[in-house]
Amino acid sequence: VTFRRPGKPPSTAHPVWYHPTGRYSDVALMGFKLLHAASFNTAPIDDALKSEGIVARKVASPNELRVDSTLDVLILDPPSRNTFPDEALQNFVRDGGSIVVLGFAGEEDVPDRFGSDLIAAYVPESHGPRQLLLAIRNAYLATATKAEAADAKEEAAVRSTEITELTRIGVALTTERDLNTLLELILSQARRITASDAGSLYLIEKPEDEAKRLRFKLAQNHSRPDIPLVEFTMPMDHRSIAGYAASTGEPLVLDDAYYLSRDVEYTFNRSVDEKYEYRTKSMMTIPMKDHKDEVIGVLQLINRKYEFATVLHKPKDFEANITPYSPHTVELVSALASQAAISIENSQLYESIERLFEGFVRAAVTAIEQRDPTTFGHSDRVATMTVDLAESVDRVSSGNYRNVNFSREQIKEIRYAALLHDFGKVGVREQVLVKAKKLYPPDLTLIRQRHAFIHRTAEKEFLRQRLEYLEKHGKEGYDEFLSQTEDEFAKQLESLNKFMQLVSQSNEPTLRAEGSFEELLRFAEVCYQDLSGDAQPYLTDDEVRYLSIRKGSLDAAERQEIESHVQHTYDFLLQIPWTKELKEIPLIAYGHHEKLNGGGYPRKVAAPDIPIQTRMMTISDIFDALTASDRPYKKAVSVERALAILEEEIEGEMLDGDLFQVFTQARVFDRQEPDS
Repeated sequence: VTFRRPGKPPSTAHPVWYHPTGRYSDVALMGFKLLHAASFNTAPIDDALKSEGIVARKVASPNELRVDSTLDVLILDPPSRNTFPDEALQNFVRDGGSIVVLGFAGEEDVPDRFGSDLIAAYVPESHGPRQLLLAIRNAYLATATKAEAADAKEEAAVRSTEITELTRIGVALTTERDLNTLLELILSQARRITASDAGSLYLIEKPEDEAKRLRFKLAQNHSRPDIPLVEFTMPMDHRSIAGYAASTGEPLVLDDAYYLSRDVEYTFNRSVDEKYEYRTKSMMTIPMKDHKDEVIGVLQLINRKYEFATVLHKPKDFEANITPYSPHTVELVSALASQAAISIENSQLYESIERLFEGFVRAAVTAIEQRDPTTFGHSDRVATMTVDLAESVDRVSSGNYRNVNFSREQIKEIRYAALLHDFGKVGVREQVLVKAKKLYPPDLTLIRQRHAFIHRTAEKEFLRQRLEYLEKHGKEGYDEFLSQTEDEFAKQLESLNKFMQLVSQSNEPTLRAEGSFEELLRFAEVCYQDLSGDAQPYLTDDEVRYLSIRKGSLDAAERQEIESHVQHTYDFLLQIPWTKELKEIPLIAYGHHEKLNGGGYPRKVAAPDIPIQTRMMTISDIFDALTASDRPYKKAVSVERALAILEEEIEGEMLDGDLFQVFTQARVFDRQEPDS
């Protein structure tokens, strides 16, 4: 008799005893129809076995034990005991069989060769049919016990594997934060552990002031991967199978979706099957519940197969290879669905937090740009270029950075650092931040008023001299005096106009360090008389200092104040409780004005202390500052001129030449949107 695992149908090759619960008892003997035994010649024994409906088959040699996998009980009559060596008997018992030994004449006890661990029963020589039948019964019970133990061990191994698999899947689900990838993972793993050919995943949506709806979010089909996914929503009610499971919160298992009971509320739509020549048969629909026991979606599995790899092509394939979902698969997928629901909820929460943080970053960038509208879009452009450069570095196969790769989280870290790199400008005085010329507008106005006062004073003096001459000398020699006075006055006016032109020219900031300002300094030594008659210089010391700025529009003190924005940015970013993946944002932003030769600011660190993420941002920052639309304090330069300036800084060991090469070869700067 071959004992089979519970739940499996009996073989039709031999009439065998089968008990669906897998429990064996003494009454089982009456169901035996086949017995495999060693050769024995005792006719009364043969007759006794036949009287119980047991057919004995002779086994002539030990070789038959190895090739006959259906043998469960072996009866060794006295002539056969020496035919079967110990090793063959031990292997037979180890493989689950049981042995009954018949005694020799005059043998009073079990021989030492046959210990209790080897044989199930020993029958002395003076046995009768009843003794033999009892011994065989004990042997079969021993075999049944071994079979149950083996089944239990196998079942335990299966359960252990399932638990391990669920744990592995759970870990995978908890580490995946991208919602779409997570949904794909949930459905594919649920299909795999149940050998399902196809499946769908629905998520519950609750539009504002509307009833909940189910969104058909994902579908997979092993046999028909060409069936397209078209997202749609449906009411969460009892009219659909998914809606029924979602609204009741209970699993729904169908052996055949085409043949539903007349008293059910839901229906199955065959339109997709008919269009793509598919056949939905067995179906299991499991609601996914979160930690509050609220349904957040539905996991639907279709067509459980005997073998997961089987592809269903023709109608006969669907008939031959599909099996219903068992109660155990419901338990298994329900456990997975619970894990999936929590992971989906966490992913959605993570996405909402990301949207919240993205909104905060956007608000911060807006705050910066509102203080200095002329730099509108700078942070976005720098972030875009830096991310593009990082992705380009990922693709290089040669050079110093061929082995450098950035993860998705690192790319995100780079983007946020670039967006927020100038946030510290909110701590800089606005007049310094937006200073367009070397002089502040009120200072330039004061110089112009001073120029007008000197010009008017000169005119007044010119007229006074003419009047005094006429009063003293009349018209005698007046023409000659007037000509001489007019020449002097014209020279004075020319000098005044030159002074004003020089002030206006010197007030314009330059992109590069230039200018000697010697003539400006000469004018600073010229004085005029104020209304009180006191001598005052054409230009004050502060005005000369501002106008003598050789590069840009800021003097040393103002530049230091502007440069302080980097420290302000760093201090501000340190206050944010960054996640582990984004913790380097403050440090990346901190160094965007540092130079590889140590000549940058604010810390004056050199190459070893400047991360590659910062080096990429520095190149993008300088390029955008050079090429952005005209600013009040500078003119935009061409792309070619900007690249040339960057190359000069590389020659001065200020920027990373390898990264600049990637920047130019990938033409990162070409992918920027026009400045608005």
